[in-house]
Amino acid sequence: MLTTILAVAGDHIQFKDLGLDPVALDLGFFQIKWYSLAYIAGILIGWWYMLKLLAQPGAPMARRHADDLVFYATLGIILGGRLGYVLFYAPKMIIETPLQIIRLWDGGMSFHGGGIGLALSIFLLARAHKLDWLRIFDYVMCVVPFGLFFGRVANFVNGELWGRPTDVAWGIVFRNTVAFGPEPARHPSQLYEAGLEGVLLFAVMAFFFWRTDARYQPGKLAGILLLGYGLCRFFVEFFREPDAQLVWLVDMTGLHMGQWLCIPMIVAGAYLIATAKGRRHRVEPIVGESVA
Repeated sequence: MLTTILAVAGDHIQFKDLGLDPVALDLGFFQIKWYSLAYIAGILIGWWYMLKLLAQPGAPMARRHADDLVFYATLGIILGGRLGYVLFYAPKMIIETPLQIIRLWDGGMSFHGGGIGLALSIFLLARAHKLDWLRIFDYVMCVVPFGLFFGRVANFVNGELWGRPTDVAWGIVFRNTVAFGPEPARHPSQLYEAGLEGVLLFAVMAFFFWRTDARYQPGKLAGILLLGYGLCRFFVEFFREPDAQLVWLVDMTGLHMGQWLCIPMIVAGAYLIATAKGRRHRVEPIVGESVA
């Protein structure tokens, strides 16, 4: 199989020919990377869409709360994402190179860690303003696909987190994926994730928000996102190359670290969906000041 893949790799798209560069703008003394722009785009577009959601009857918070949420959420995503990466994917860093933990510009973020950080930031905001934490979480989950989409596209532009070797027609020959020998064509798993976790999940969340009464059942929208993301990520991991330092986990269990981390999400999501009707209650048309 590998011989066949290597034999046809020359017929596939060469990543170097796409003209992609991790650096979006290089001023010599200062660089702006696409990965940073992906975070900014996800946050700003997510904030804009959140205001659209809050303009509908039954919103769990007002415009002023949403403005505060941008700060809380950004901090929670960045800190949680980085700490999650260190704990889940590179725990040796804590002992061997602890200063590397704060070098966010070198890359290394975990969605699962960022999700935990986001949940905690929403809890702190809700507690400070005496709001319903779970209903806010529902609304925030509707904008999460934006960040997932831009983040995965940035992964592709960076030529990182590529997939397993393949002979499919759309395979891409990335750079520096093997220590020796010719580079094999690989699944562009970053784009698979952008499509499933970004585009598909956004469509699903939009349908349940705009076309059903899910937003009046606390926890249902959050459950749909958790279940949907967990299933999408679990599926794509079969096409993704495991992290070099965690190959042992795949050899021992047959599952990637990302898949193991998705299992609790799938269970939690299914639970929130199944119990959502029992939490349904009458809500006020709007909370706080006008969001018009």
